[in-house]
Formats: sequence, structure tokens, C-alpha cells
Amino acid sequence: MRKPKYNILTLASILMLLPLLAACGGDNGTSTPSAGAATGSGGSTPVMANTAVMANTPVMASTAVMTGTAVMTGTSNSSLTGKLEMFSWWSTGGEAAGLKKLYQAYNVTYPNVNIVNSAVAGGAGQDAHAVLNNRLQNNNPPDAFQIHMGHELIDGPVAAGQVEDLSSLYQSEGWTKTFPQGVLDIVSSTDANGTKHYWSVPVNIHRANVLWYNKKVFSDNNLQPPATFADFFTAADALKAKGIAALALGDKDSFAAPHLMETVLLGTLGADGWKGLWTGTTKWDDPKVTEALNTFKKMLGYINSDHASLSWDQANSEVISGKAAMTIMGDWANADYIAKNFTNYGWVNAPGTKGIYDALSDTFALPKGAPDRDNAIAWLKLAGSQQGQDIFNPLKGSIPARTDAGKPAAGQPSYNDYLKSAMSDWTKDTIVPSVVHGAAAKPSWVKDYTDAVNAFVTKQDVTATQSQLVTAAATAMGK
Repeated sequence: MRKPKYNILTLASILMLLPLLAACGGDNGTSTPSAGAATGSGGSTPVMANTAVMANTPVMASTAVMTGTAVMTGTSNSSLTGKLEMFSWWSTGGEAAGLKKLYQAYNVTYPNVNIVNSAVAGGAGQDAHAVLNNRLQNNNPPDAFQIHMGHELIDGPVAAGQVEDLSSLYQSEGWTKTFPQGVLDIVSSTDANGTKHYWSVPVNIHRANVLWYNKKVFSDNNLQPPATFADFFTAADALKAKGIAALALGDKDSFAAPHLMETVLLGTLGADGWKGLWTGTTKWDDPKVTEALNTFKKMLGYINSDHASLSWDQANSEVISGKAAMTIMGDWANADYIAKNFTNYGWVNAPGTKGIYDALSDTFALPKGAPDRDNAIAWLKLAGSQQGQDIFNPLKGSIPARTDAGKPAAGQPSYNDYLKSAMSDWTKDTIVPSVVHGAAAKPSWVKDYTDAVNAFVTKQDVTATQSQLVTAAATAMGK
């Protein structure tokens, strides 16, 4: 397969073009919710989260399924049978809850399809990526799989010729009109003849640069949520004096520390400087990068002592319990709070990033050779529909990718105050691409960045780490 034209220099500008995803929708979309099917796992044996959901015993919901307090109606369709194996890394909290509701919605329409939930636990999908790559390379694909839009998609399975072109589905479902142009550009490539090809279906938009805090801990200590790094360290010193960890980190997940460092770089360099790191206009040996590494090193002095043994969501539970006051994490943390029935939390942009939206998106792709292709196509239709996105996103803790979504049906879970604020911010903030979550750089560069930052957490050698990051950039850009 010819490698698609996709220039890393264009990604930041593409994200800047993304229009207002918070626009309210009217009707329930134009497509019919559908399903997908699949077989069991292959390759190495992953740690599966709920290895089978509705497997072998389908939900025989002919016309309705309970979703929270609502009854969602639909028309049962028995034309599809067999299995749908869905591969993702959504295994905890709101992400698992949102996925389960999509499964239920699918089985309303396709009650004779058994859904196999092949979720591989591990934040940001690092473990899942390894398992998925192994399966795709060994011609043992699931029926559909989760992947971040951006370079993770285009420079990964698309370049390897491992996924089907979904252009005909985009036309039949009207997605070229309901997804904003910036999103359409990121999930597509243009061939040598100038023809655009679409490769995955975006289901949401997330923000990475959010600082979450326990309101009670802050009020008990007469603190205000920090807007700057100076504010953060002032609060952190006060909390440390009371024996409270200022910042919860769970870097058992290999993405967590690089995620934190991403926000520090963004808060130090600003939007243009951050985007320049991935296009070559900002050099990795810039003094501002040195400053960011020193700030990150100082922040590590205020984290929980058990950080290496905790996952991101376990670290989030430290904020819930009050053992820690803050965490910097993507807005899937919001869904984790919802799932854990915690309401006494607040949020601000990570220090120095006010007015910036560090963006990423989850999408679903159709692998070549999917064992139950018709079922998978039906799943993609549901995921891309207005109904599907408004079922999924309030629980996932994200905002919809469709411009006509954002108003769930009566009785369905609604978007909470954080998500409403995120929709508003999306309309006015400067949009930048996340690197840890696949948008800003190709997978090999993300790995080199991640490895460098994780090593830094232990060694905390600023000079050596900056040199490593300079080398990673030169390698990625072919210099």
C-alpha cells in the first residue's frame, strides 16, 4: 500500500482549524445505530478487563434497554448474528461505563450479536497498542479497535496497510457534513491522485491539560487553585507542611509522567512554542525546555511516595480520599469521579495553560480481515451517530466529535458542569495537539519521548534528559 501523504508540519495547524464542537444538535442524527462482531484474542495474552461482555449470552432486548434512569427505544434487527469483538483500553471508571452503554445500545438494535469486550487494561493504551500490533501483524485482528486520531492512526496502521478505507461509510452516513473539517482532515489522508481517504470514526474529543483538586482540602487549608507554577508551588509548600501530598501521580501507567511533563512544557512554552517542538520550529535544546524540565523536577518533590505502584485512576482516588490535593490528568478523570460518586472536586487549566486546549480524540477503525465485518460496520455507524455520541460521552467524560451532538435525549445521562465548560472552552481556546495521546507526533517519537520522561522521574538528570529529547527529535525528523 502506498504510504499516505501526511505531513507532521500540518498537524498543529489542522487542530487550529477545528470548529466549535459544542454546537447544539437538533434531531437524533441521520444514521441508524448499528453493531459489529468479532472473534477471540490472539498473539500474547493480555490482561483483559471483563474478557467477555454479553459473550455467548446476548442481551435479548427487543426494543428497549435501561440506560441509567432512561429507557432507550429502538427497532430490533435480527439480520446480524455471531460476535463483535471490540478492542480497546477502556477498562475502568467512566470509560468502561460509557462503552457498556454503547454495547447496550448496539444490542437494542442487534440482539443476536454477542459482544466480546477485549479491553486491555492500562492508561492511554500503551499495553493495548503492543497487543493490537501483534494481532494485526499476525493476521488475527479484532472486528474493530480503538485508536487515537492523528499520527498514531496515520503513521501507524494506515501506513502499514492494516485498516480498511471508510470513505464510503463517511458518505452514506453523512459524516463529511457532521464532523468538523479539522477532524475530517486528521482522520484522513490524500493519495497521489488527490483523493481523500477516511480511516477511522471519531467518537469524542478530550482535553489533556486539566488540574483537578479536592475542594475540601483546599478550603480547609485556605488555598486557591493554582493558575501559575508559582501558585502551584506556594500551595504545594502549604500542603506539604500539613503532611498532604500536593500532587497525585500514578506512573505505574507509563503515560502518566509524560502526560504531566506535556502540560509543564505547554505551560512553559505556550501554544506556539509547544506546537513548534513537533514541527521543528522550537528546538529541544531551547532554554525554555530546560526551564520546563527543572519545573517538572521540582514538582516531583511534592508527589505521593507510592506513585510507582499506582495507576492513574488509583492516583485519582488519592484526590478523592483527600490523601492528595491535586492531580493533573486528562478529562477522563472527570468521568472517574462520576463513576466513583465523588462530587466535591474542582478544575482549572494546568499551570500556565489558561486559554489553551490540549486536544486528543478516540476513534474506531476497521481492520482488514475483520472476522465479522458486517457487525463491525454496524458498530462504527453507532459510534459515529449523534445518538451514540450522546450516549457515550457524558459517561466517558468527553465532548462529542459531531457538531450536531451535545443534547442527549430526555432521560439520558446529561453533560455535567465540567463537560459544559469544556464545550465552551473548545469554542474559544487555542487548540494544540497532545503528544502522549497520539495527535502531535508519530508513534516512534512518542515512545522516545515517553521513555526519556519516565527515566527522568527516577534519575532526574536535566542535562542528560534534554540531550535525549534532542536526539529523539533529530531521529524522528530524519536529521
